[in-house]
Amino acid sequence: MAQDFLPGMESSAISVLKRAVELDQSSRLQESLVCYQEGIQLLLDVLKAVKDESKKVHYREKIKGYMDRAEQIKDHMNKLKEEGKYHEQVKIADNSTGFSYESLFKPYIRDGLTEVWVEDPYVRHVHQLYNFLRFCEMVLKGPCKVKTIHLLTSKDEERSSQQVSALAEIRQSLQSENVCLDIQFSSTIHDREIRFNNGWIIKIGRGLDYFKKPKGRFSIGYCDYDLRECHETTVDIFHTKHTKTT
Repeated sequence: MAQDFLPGMESSAISVLKRAVELDQSSRLQESLVCYQEGIQLLLDVLKAVKDESKKVHYREKIKGYMDRAEQIKDHMNKLKEEGKYHEQVKIADNSTGFSYESLFKPYIRDGLTEVWVEDPYVRHVHQLYNFLRFCEMVLKGPCKVKTIHLLTSKDEERSSQQVSALAEIRQSLQSENVCLDIQFSSTIHDREIRFNNGWIIKIGRGLDYFKKPKGRFSIGYCDYDLRECHETTVDIFHTKHTKTT
């Protein structure tokens, strides 16, 4: 039975590892490490299913090469983290796709994450409130058990009741998932920053609002943010052993 699925397993492994190499070459280390780890596991599954001994030798060599590279990346990242010098930058081009919250944040939603801070002055209009809701959903789907999400934003003076009502609904919904949403307002907030208590800090030039308006309610990209066109923006990723908590 395993032989029937072998071509698909091989194809999946090749696809993930190709992406790992591309990210590696672009110096997007944390993302490449996650892809290497996923790809290696897929190749191990292929190795278990392969019967031909020559193919087994081939896959063992491939797995060893990818494992060695993954270990090199991990050691290099740990050194940079210890020295407080870790920094990656991702440039999102105008009209580009493939940058959903899941794609962008998935590599960092791990390692014992339990608390998240979102500082974004523009969580006010309806589409921005939906963006924040989608971000919360993405966090909930992660492998870690997040207990608290903090939001610091500015108040919409023109539509204050709509903003407050929407955030209250999000808070209530998160409570049903045993997650506390702490909401604070500031009239002077300007910077946009997302912090995880596992040490990762992500700064996006446009905050969470980097997606373009879809062409219509029934157009591709309306539901799947990976297919939604983006505005041009820059994402800076840092790591610190001492994450700010206030």
